[in-house]
Amino acid sequence: MSSTLNTNEGLPDPDPYDFTSDEASFKEGGKSHYNCPSCSTRFVSVEDLCTHLTNDPHCYAMPMPLAFRQSAAPGQSRDGRYHPESGSIYGFDHPNTFQRMKDHEYEAHREHNVYYPFADRDEWELAKFLSDNLNQGQMTRFLKLSWVRSEARKPPAYKSAPQLLTFMDALPKGPKWRCTTIQTEGYITTHPVHLIWRDALEVTQHIFGNPVFTNDMEFDPYEIYDNGEREFVLASDKTPVTRQTGGLEMHPTFLTIANIRSDIRMKATAHAWSCVAYMPIPQFVCHPDFASLLQARVWHQCMDIVFQNVKSAAATGTQMVDPVGNLRYSFTPLVAYTADLPEQQLIVCVSKNASPVTLAVQSQFGDGKLYPPRSGHLTIEALHKLCRRVDPWKVQHFQEEAKVLLLSGVQLPFWRDWRFSDPALFLAPDILHTLHKFFFDHVVKWCKEAVGADELDTRFRSQHKRIGTRHFGQGITHVVQMTGREHREIQRTIVPTIAGVVDTNFVRAVRALIDFIYQAQSPTFTPSSISTMNASLQEFHRFKGSITLAEARRGASGPIDHFQIPKLELLTSFGRAIPNIGAILQYTADVSERMLITHCKTPFERTSHQRSTFTQQIVRILDREDSARQFDLYAFLRSTNSSLNNLIVNEFDEVVDMDPAFAWIARIAPEDLSRFKGPQPVRNHFLKGLLSDDSVAAFHVTVSSDLVDKTAVFLTQHYMLPDFSQQLRSLIERVDGVGSRFQNRLLKVWYKFRLQLRSSLRPLLVMPSQQVQAYPPSDTHHLGNCDIVLLRTQGGDDIIAQVRMIFGLSMRGAGLPPALAQPFIYVQPFEIVAQPRDDPAVFMYRVKRQFVTGPDGTRVRAGMIFPLVDVTHAIELIPVYDVRANRGITSATCLELYDTFYLNNFSDKEWYHLTHTDSS
Repeated sequence: MSSTLNTNEGLPDPDPYDFTSDEASFKEGGKSHYNCPSCSTRFVSVEDLCTHLTNDPHCYAMPMPLAFRQSAAPGQSRDGRYHPESGSIYGFDHPNTFQRMKDHEYEAHREHNVYYPFADRDEWELAKFLSDNLNQGQMTRFLKLSWVRSEARKPPAYKSAPQLLTFMDALPKGPKWRCTTIQTEGYITTHPVHLIWRDALEVTQHIFGNPVFTNDMEFDPYEIYDNGEREFVLASDKTPVTRQTGGLEMHPTFLTIANIRSDIRMKATAHAWSCVAYMPIPQFVCHPDFASLLQARVWHQCMDIVFQNVKSAAATGTQMVDPVGNLRYSFTPLVAYTADLPEQQLIVCVSKNASPVTLAVQSQFGDGKLYPPRSGHLTIEALHKLCRRVDPWKVQHFQEEAKVLLLSGVQLPFWRDWRFSDPALFLAPDILHTLHKFFFDHVVKWCKEAVGADELDTRFRSQHKRIGTRHFGQGITHVVQMTGREHREIQRTIVPTIAGVVDTNFVRAVRALIDFIYQAQSPTFTPSSISTMNASLQEFHRFKGSITLAEARRGASGPIDHFQIPKLELLTSFGRAIPNIGAILQYTADVSERMLITHCKTPFERTSHQRSTFTQQIVRILDREDSARQFDLYAFLRSTNSSLNNLIVNEFDEVVDMDPAFAWIARIAPEDLSRFKGPQPVRNHFLKGLLSDDSVAAFHVTVSSDLVDKTAVFLTQHYMLPDFSQQLRSLIERVDGVGSRFQNRLLKVWYKFRLQLRSSLRPLLVMPSQQVQAYPPSDTHHLGNCDIVLLRTQGGDDIIAQVRMIFGLSMRGAGLPPALAQPFIYVQPFEIVAQPRDDPAVFMYRVKRQFVTGPDGTRVRAGMIFPLVDVTHAIELIPVYDVRANRGITSATCLELYDTFYLNNFSDKEWYHLTHTDSS
């Protein structure tokens, strides 16, 4: 067993430390032996039992990582191994985060009423609803309603908002909030400077021991070898990850631990992140040139305060209890810090014309070269020498000298004494800002200049609408600000959209950047996939001259002939970062952007909006919400006599995207799941839906069809499909012979079906289902509203086709043969007219509608009928627009009036991975 991140290497030997455990629960009748809780094997000492549980894979005290359960691809090998000296257990039966809630001062009352101080669950649920959704004035008005106060319906014990909030404050709390006044001696501020914070080590221990995450945590670094190549996955040991951002004059700092599985951490609704501080933003009464420097120094000072004990644990270790009650000796190096470019420069203490992650300077930002990393020891050494020459508190002189060294003027970076923490390693590439916002701020503008705003908007407006994707009905050029999701939606179609109107080298440069963006978001990497990603970036740099040649890169004073873009320089470091910190997708800032809303903007609306107190009010609101959410599950578990230890589940073969708290409730009391608030789990159609022959796809159609008891002749006319009746007749003859009694069987029709696949990137993961439409002609869609799919026939041929109808034979009457007792689709196929290699700029398949000669000698679209289960993917076609898009074509007629299309391999990341693998 070995790891890509060996966080134990060089750490102190744990033997000198005094480990304690509650041995009594493992003894039998006073005998001097201890039983394994998994296999019941007896051991003469706790140490022997700890070694057994640590090393025996069959009795390992935590779930097996998902990466180990994934099988190898056909014809390939897949091996995994743990690091041999990590994840050790030093004690048992210690209280986890939920069990520690029993130490509360009102525990004696909760022995009789688990919802104390509330009378029962109903009174508690009403209080939680009011506290979560109303301000104090609204609560009081509600509680004064005659309907609420009526004795006939048992009024709640709390009569006013203050009393209700007093009840809420009597619940068990998590890590305590503190307020520290920051002294700014020698510099005047307009208001006192207060740091509102929690001890980051207490927060880390609180998350680490939360049983909600029992089945989603990993404690051992490990590595995977796919066909001999090492996969880079997250491999850290009790590691806090912080995120700092700002908004509404607030700078919240969030923390999580990387032991929690990345797909869980990436969801704000999973509550794997906790806010540890609201950093002050002091307004100094001084020259503006110094104000930002003084603010930066205060920020680093505050970070020192918040993370002081975490730094100590990183140096010497500390005991922590995991979700199942095992005692572990933990170290807390900072493995990743997610921040946008200005924040990265704040963290590293460099000036704006220097890269925070490499030694590159502004004049080198656009050359595409990978410069040496900006290691922390280089910055500390430079600051040490500077402080010996100049007094740091002679701010003007110190700042001037610092700028010469490309430093910001902060003399005490918070990470200087955080063991094993180097900004060259822990500054994680930021997908949201460095990729998606860079794309919108620069690449989209280049395309707008080169294509023209009207032409670009026309092309986006006319593209076919698919369920589940954003359609830009008004175009994209008029929008000043978009969300990260909208940035991703434009990336999906930008390459085929600009093709034909700009130089092929321009298209190739843009396509190379989109390739890089998609490749950088892979959940796993190997050395060869990193090389491929780096090659995409280099391809952009080879062809970027076409962008300046088209004068598409412009500023306020005209064309710009260089690419000295700070975020572009950051891209060169992605390939170097991945082997150090794992797949960068897990560090996306999307979750913290969401938490800015939940931890700043939304609670701000429930405050008095007073500058001096609104932060304290927000902290109280959030503290109550956190306590209430945790108490809700805790009290429910106790009221149902369920264990406060979450059951370890290793038996499942596939994973659906489900909130971990919901998953726990679903296992012990599925009938009560609706009483809890949270994201709805992905519906798994593999359990009850139709399955493809190889079981890699599941299908769902509604029990009640949209049309019932229709004849083939009616549907031929209704759908305007002249050969449908003949195709259906041929199908029935192939199955049941000529003259089959089922030829006149009535038909039922669905307007849509759902297709669900397993992830090609993570085969154990069941993806959300996709809806495929096949609506008949209507007033809004004169030729129907029908999507495109990829089919694989019984003979193994792949067919790209448009689904025109989804139908089945009526089940009324004589029993149908199995081959006829299933849903079918009538499709109109396309033929491939060009391979990706034929067009290196766009690098997509080009397809054209397939036509046949009709009975009357006219040229008509070909039609075919296949079983629904032959569908393998829902795909997207983008018209080949050539030089100018047809202004008379809309999204409703796009697929009907164009004949030639690009098969869009950027339609989603799963499809991109599949097509990129096939065509490379």
